[in-house]
Amino acid sequence: MRRDFLLLLWGTAAAFAGFAPLLSVVPLWAADGGAGSGGVGATTGVLMGATVAVQLAMPRLLRVMTLRWASVLGALLLGAPTFAYLLSSDVAWVLAVSAVRGVGFGMFVVAGSALVAELVPPERRGRSLGAYGVAIGVPQALLLPIGVWAAEHLGFAVVFAATGGVGVLGAVVLLGIRESGRPAGADDAPAHAAEPAEPVRYRTLAGSGVLLLVASVAFGGATSFVPLAFPAVTASAVLLAVSVTMTVGRWWAGVRADSEGVGGLLPLAIGACAVGTLGIALAAGALDGGLALVAASAAGLLYGLGFGALQNDTLVLMFRDAGPGGTGTASAAWNIAYDGGTGAGSLGVGFVAQGVGVSAGLGVAALPLLAVLPHAVRRARAARDAVGPR
Repeated sequence: MRRDFLLLLWGTAAAFAGFAPLLSVVPLWAADGGAGSGGVGATTGVLMGATVAVQLAMPRLLRVMTLRWASVLGALLLGAPTFAYLLSSDVAWVLAVSAVRGVGFGMFVVAGSALVAELVPPERRGRSLGAYGVAIGVPQALLLPIGVWAAEHLGFAVVFAATGGVGVLGAVVLLGIRESGRPAGADDAPAHAAEPAEPVRYRTLAGSGVLLLVASVAFGGATSFVPLAFPAVTASAVLLAVSVTMTVGRWWAGVRADSEGVGGLLPLAIGACAVGTLGIALAAGALDGGLALVAASAAGLLYGLGFGALQNDTLVLMFRDAGPGGTGTASAAWNIAYDGGTGAGSLGVGFVAQGVGVSAGLGVAALPLLAVLPHAVRRARAARDAVGPR
């Protein structure tokens, strides 16, 4: 089992190494092709829209496909089409390629996080999900900011070729995972199967999902528009700050969940996301030079730490609320909230930015975070009062 879990971590890291840099590079590619703010925001919006559409169907798909094959096919569809960006920077073509990659991403992330729950025992789930978060976060920490620099100094062709190649490599690594040959939702599936005989309803998981959704809105806006709001050096520093502390926050929350219980960090995490988002918006609109670099990077550190902790706590809570047979549905719901929020944030900030500027668009993304802070407090209390997993 340890071998399979390690293969999952390495395959996930490779797939995200091909995905993370493009969150900011593809919008730049569309802008280079002449797209306005709305078109730039639509690149991430379409990617995540296709992702969410597939994620809605994943519980059904996992009744006829194993988690291993869903993750392999998803990683392949995410990585291989990246080469097609080289054919044109016209916004219509960029959106079409992004939609195909979104299908792969939706399959990959649902199957991947459900595999964690299948491959490790429940008492180690928090720490294992933290390790899985590190496998996702380290490529983001290293490559999300480097992608902007590489596109400007090495060229878009180098970035697309490298990310496409490493994404396909991730699919090859995932092929080595051993799991049951039965579909994840088969009636004779084991206790950790991804889908129960009586499917969990999404509304059961909405209490945690809404918190992740609103935090992801700010993430989508930042990854798409920070490179357009700041000079390249400052933008790279901000994205590095977000991605590094997001990884730290996710690991910290995972270790804490196994030792002290899950959910207590939710209000702190939401508050950190709100203050961090507002700080980035303020730096983009009112500061420049070295002061903007320091302020925006500090705000990015705060946002990333909160968002990482929120990711892990909400996922552990959703697995718990779904029960031992509902991991596929919980994984789909969590990823729908994450990716749907990211896409909505990119689109929303883009359209607001067209009218009042990027700084105001980023500031608006903080408002939902402030609105759900009381709910985060209630959710933390409910998690603390819960007695063990369901």
